[in-house]
Amino acid sequence: MPQSPDLLFLLHDVARLIRQEADRRAGMHGMTRAQWVILIWLQRQPGLSQKELAEILEVEPITVARLIDRLEARGMVERRPDLKDRRIWRLHLMESAQPVLDEMETERADILRLLTEHITITTQHEMIEGLQQMKATLLSKCRHKVLLKDASVKDVA
Repeated sequence: MPQSPDLLFLLHDVARLIRQEADRRAGMHGMTRAQWVILIWLQRQPGLSQKELAEILEVEPITVARLIDRLEARGMVERRPDLKDRRIWRLHLMESAQPVLDEMETERADILRLLTEHITITTQHEMIEGLQQMKATLLSKCRHKVLLKDASVKDVA
């Protein structure tokens, strides 16, 4: 008897396949997906610290440090000292990163075209709304749990 599709498995599988496709495309440009992701985040939020970037990427700070070392060696990223805390390095894109970001945008648009090839615009909008609501719900629940945990720690202290 066939089972109905499981939303959690489908979301996981689609995300995995997107990562694999991005890995393949990044490799064609002599980079890794992780390097691409770092460049995108630094474009969106210049001046992130390595620690902040590690938290966003859900990896250890040493992993980000090594990736930044490689991007710095290629002249795409530079570390600048934080003006308030000399222990912190702020990360900024160099001009030489722009052609890579342009390539990435072309690849991203192509992946999106591939993913949505047989999906109507209406369905795409509904999917976006649904995923945004899922994200908001999860973020709200996570923040609520953190607040409860923080409150219980203060009660114990």
